[in-house]
Amino acid sequence: MIAPQAPRREPAQPRVCFVIGPIGDQYAAHGTPEREAYEHHLGIFEQVIAPACERHGITAVRADGIAHAGDINEQICRHVVESDLVIADVSGGNPNVMYELGLRHITGRPTIHVGEYGQLPFDIASIRTIRYQRARSHLANARKEIENALEVGLRDGFEPLTPARVLRGLQPADRSSPSAEGGDAEGESSPGLLDDFAAIEDGLDEMTADMEAITKTVETIGALTEESNTEMLELTHANTPISARLAAVARYAQSISVPAGELSTVAGTFAERMATLDSGVRAALGLIEVTPPDERGEEAEEFLGQLMAMDESAQEGLEQLSIFGASAADMVRVSRHLRKPVKDISAAVKQMTSAITCMGEWANRARALAQSITT
Repeated sequence: MIAPQAPRREPAQPRVCFVIGPIGDQYAAHGTPEREAYEHHLGIFEQVIAPACERHGITAVRADGIAHAGDINEQICRHVVESDLVIADVSGGNPNVMYELGLRHITGRPTIHVGEYGQLPFDIASIRTIRYQRARSHLANARKEIENALEVGLRDGFEPLTPARVLRGLQPADRSSPSAEGGDAEGESSPGLLDDFAAIEDGLDEMTADMEAITKTVETIGALTEESNTEMLELTHANTPISARLAAVARYAQSISVPAGELSTVAGTFAERMATLDSGVRAALGLIEVTPPDERGEEAEEFLGQLMAMDESAQEGLEQLSIFGASAADMVRVSRHLRKPVKDISAAVKQMTSAITCMGEWANRARALAQSITT
């Protein structure tokens, strides 16, 4: 629920709470998922979060309620980083919300998590979250829980709670605190900035190994496909019966079934690593963004370089995999024997395409940051 990293302290009375969460599209057609998301999350804001804040004299503001003119992305980042209090609706693990939440965790400022039952992202499931259901009575209970959390935090100071997984410890420890001087066992064992970069880089190394395994498997299937094509041409020129050609197709389907299954498994693992690392990588990039270029150090440059190199390799592999997937889709019309391996191949292509698109977003931000270092 509350995830600051600063030592427990008597806070100044916050006057504004910035609320981050899914917003949807108020201009979308009625009945569309985007419009339904807008109506739902507006209701959570108006019926749960805003009244709970108002009870303590705090004004709740969403991104679509920022009145000042200017770059909306810059305004949101400033509110996320600088606000005395943030309430985050983490329902569904919306990528923008998780990125903003990662930036917020870096600051160590008070943050309250809320989320719908069954919609909490795995990455932050270990952090206490005020959960709600859409029934009116459950929304009332969630509002009361937020009111209580605010009352305790404002009275006693917001309890420090280590953010989950790679988000932990991104802000260097306060050297004036007891934990920084060795008086706190948790402080001694909690990771620091370099530890987190190392943990993320280990995950990226594993993803690189996954890509290499996928490339080898595609090459194996490609070689088996060439052998099958050669055999089919020979059978066709020899005017062999259809039954003989069908038997050759069945043998081919059996030969690629194992590597096709392996391709689907490794692609799934790759996509899972991507989803697991996404919030941490975005948070690390956010930390680099707010650090002056001359203070970033070699580890930041190496991290940015790794993201860019991975993306270049992944884009090359994706191009080959897409061509391969299109060819596989044509094969399914040849015989029912090919349906299962082609299904595995198509699933792998879909998973890789989605994951590599996300990797491209990392790399684009990394290139922009690398450019800021050199200029």
